[in-house]
Amino acid sequence: MSPQTIVILVSIGVVAGILSGFVGVGGGVIIVPALVYALGMSQFEAQGTSLFVLLLPVGILAVGNYWKSGNINWQFGLVIAITFVVGGYIGSKLALRISPSLVKLIFGVIMTFVSFKLIMSGINGLSNES
Repeated sequence: MSPQTIVILVSIGVVAGILSGFVGVGGGVIIVPALVYALGMSQFEAQGTSLFVLLLPVGILAVGNYWKSGNINWQFGLVIAITFVVGGYIGSKLALRISPSLVKLIFGVIMTFVSFKLIMSGINGLSNES
C-alpha cells in the first residue's frame, strides 16, 4: 500500500467518522463514493469494504457521547440493529445479482433524494428561525 493510498484511506476514515458522529449518517454515504472515485474500487468492492468498516466498533466513542447526554433511544436502536442484519443480508444478495451500474444508479438516486429533502428542511428551518 502506497503512502498516498494510506493518506486517502485515513482521510476517508476521518471524514466519515466526523460526519457519522456529527449528523448520524452511515459511513457508507462517504466511504463508498470515496473508495470508488478516489481509489478506483468497483462498486461492490467499495460496498463490501464499507460494510467491513461498520462491523468494527467505529462509532463507540460517538455513541458514548450521545448516551451521556441522554440522546439514545435504546429500544428503537436495538430493533433497527436487529433488522439491519436481516436487511443487510437481503440487500447484499440483491446487489450482487444485478448490474453494478444499476446499483450505482439506485445509490445515487437515493442520495440525491435524501440530500434534497435535507437541504429543503434546512432552508425551511433557517427561514423559520428568522
